[in-house]
Amino acid sequence: MDSTILLAAEGLSRYYSEHCAVDSLNLHLQKGEVLGLLGPNGAGKSTTMQMLTGNLAPTTGSIQINGIDLLDEPRSAKRHLGYLPEQPPVYRDLTVNEYLDYCAKLHGMRGAERTQAIGLACERCSLTEVQSRLIANLSKGYKQRVGIAQAILHNPAVVILDEPTVGLDPLQIREIRKLIRELGQEHSVILSTHILPEVQAVCDRVQILNRGRTVFNDSLAGVDSLEKIFFELVYQEDPALADSESENPA
Repeated sequence: MDSTILLAAEGLSRYYSEHCAVDSLNLHLQKGEVLGLLGPNGAGKSTTMQMLTGNLAPTTGSIQINGIDLLDEPRSAKRHLGYLPEQPPVYRDLTVNEYLDYCAKLHGMRGAERTQAIGLACERCSLTEVQSRLIANLSKGYKQRVGIAQAILHNPAVVILDEPTVGLDPLQIREIRKLIRELGQEHSVILSTHILPEVQAVCDRVQILNRGRTVFNDSLAGVDSLEKIFFELVYQEDPALADSESENPA
């Protein structure tokens, strides 16, 4: 794995009035790495994702994407960033081709460059056979693929995926996980989730958040039981969380 740091967040904090959603968070992503950002509901993952993608300003801290300061030069920094939010930002009344063409235009692509980028994204996300179909008529798994295609369309250095397999059936989950592993070969990927098997299936490293703080950060190669670590660090600290998660298992 290349030691080049493509995303560096230092001392990130975000307050909502008196409530601290994220507290002094440091996060680093190397080239070619798939990082799992893991935590229970309410751990601060979504707030962190919003800050890393420039959709929410941190109260304190700094973020650099491919060496560019996201707060000082947001447009330049975002050129190196692809993002799939939990709800894919797809337009149901467009075909796959029409939607990706629109996204490519937003990235400033023209002519042959745009056509080539759309074709490559569709090929990588296994969308070639449905390019002419309305997005509204696609399964949820294919809608997720379209969402990932728009995130990688401009070949960004960093791809951020927020809960990409929520609501999918087991076959769709397996296919999306395979796609994420493939993306990790050419991009650096952050996968935000609360599902442990998701992290174990696709990630090189895991960073566990609880109550807005990092409580664990290590390579999965050095982890014997992620489940044991997760429950010791998260649920033993707050047994009420374990009760709520058992009522709504991932």
